[in-house]
Amino acid sequence: MFGVDFSELVVILVITLIIVGPERLPKVARTLGHLWGRLQRYINSIKADVSREMAAEEFRLMQQKLKQEAMSIEQAVKQEAIDIGQTVTQAVAPDLPPDSSPAGSATAKSEVQADAGLRQALSAHAPEQNKP
Repeated sequence: MFGVDFSELVVILVITLIIVGPERLPKVARTLGHLWGRLQRYINSIKADVSREMAAEEFRLMQQKLKQEAMSIEQAVKQEAIDIGQTVTQAVAPDLPPDSSPAGSATAKSEVQADAGLRQALSAHAPEQNKP
């Protein structure tokens, strides 16, 4: 910021001593010390508040990012489950027509068909697994 040399400090002290007087100088110095301390505490509290707000904002941004990533992963998993269900249905019952619904949405009918196809596939292979 700005520098105060020793000679400038002596001049300031002499002028203060002349203006205030030797009787009131200790009281004035004590008051200035208290005011300086208050000013420093006030500045430090403002710095701490700004730091907390910045950390809170970073946390909110990170939280939003994680929510978006979780939603995209959830959508990808749902899509893969639908694709696997359709593949199993087609593998178990190839004579059924493919599901005509869009890729992103599964109807209740296709889910029931996938469940039925999966049960048929499991029951067809279950007796083979029990044979020695």
